Amino acid sequence: ELSMLVFGIYLIGVAAGFLFMPNMVLPIFKLPKTNEPWIRVMAVVVGVLAYYYIVAALNDLNPLFWATVYGRFGVFVCFLGLVIAKKAKPPLIIFGTIDAIGGLWTLLTLT
Repeated sequence: ELSMLVFGIYLIGVAAGFLFMPNMVLPIFKLPKTNEPWIRVMAVVVGVLAYYYIVAALNDLNPLFWATVYGRFGVFVCFLGLVIAKKAKPPLIIFGTIDAIGGLWTLLTLT
């Protein structure tokens, strides 16, 4: 499934950016720079998710494709909720929107 492979590659880019140069990436999204380890921990988790997406795509793991559709829409809703509750800054919605678009693409290829 091409949408899963593309999303996995996108996640590798996100993970690499936040792992190796977080203080160059964070300001692009108007997020504060940090020296805390949480950003790199998150990057490792995103990198592992990227691996799962790519393996699923290369092995046509259809049930996982469906699971990601719901999960990626859920990410959008959660990120939007965090922004509305003023627990995160509005640029976080960019990541949620990319997730939702990827989920929509996968949904459209599955139906």
